[in-house]
Amino acid sequence: MTVRIPPIEAPYPSEGVAAVLRRMMPGEQEPIALFRLYARNVPLAEALHGWGSYELSRRLSLGLRDREIVIDRTCALCGCEYEWGVHIARFASHAELTDAQISSLTHGSSVDPCWTTERDRLLLDAADALHTHHDLDDPLWDRLSDEFGPEQLLDLLMLCGWYHAISFTARATRLTSEAGAPQFRDFLPTSREAP
Repeated sequence: MTVRIPPIEAPYPSEGVAAVLRRMMPGEQEPIALFRLYARNVPLAEALHGWGSYELSRRLSLGLRDREIVIDRTCALCGCEYEWGVHIARFASHAELTDAQISSLTHGSSVDPCWTTERDRLLLDAADALHTHHDLDDPLWDRLSDEFGPEQLLDLLMLCGWYHAISFTARATRLTSEAGAPQFRDFLPTSREAP
């Protein structure tokens, strides 16, 4: 599969591109392909950096585990192995997601036995409903409202939508996985995990 818009490679064409990439990638790490793709349009990359920084920061009212469940599920539902792989590689262990939970996020559902808290199941159900119906029905909204406050619900809705947009970009441009990133097939369910 040919990448439709190749990410920019170093040396970067301008200091503006180099500067935005330094802001987008923490520390001295090389920028991932998605960031180098967005850097083809510096004003877009600048705007995305602001929003993306919020979504991955402690300012988000959802905790790391909540955030990663929503992101991983959304990317899997969108078939976006690129962004799913980035998040599994960088954040799954910090979010204390087990291999069975990663498998379920990728191939299963909230009724899989690996989900032992209502909060985790609700996040999967919300991501599923937003992906499939682009809405949350009243019973699901009521269940979510019992667990999450208004600030968290707004963050949940926007987080799910944000990662739909990221998934659309990565898939439509045929972005290839980062070196060493896991793939969907690495987390196929075992017979014990299957629903």
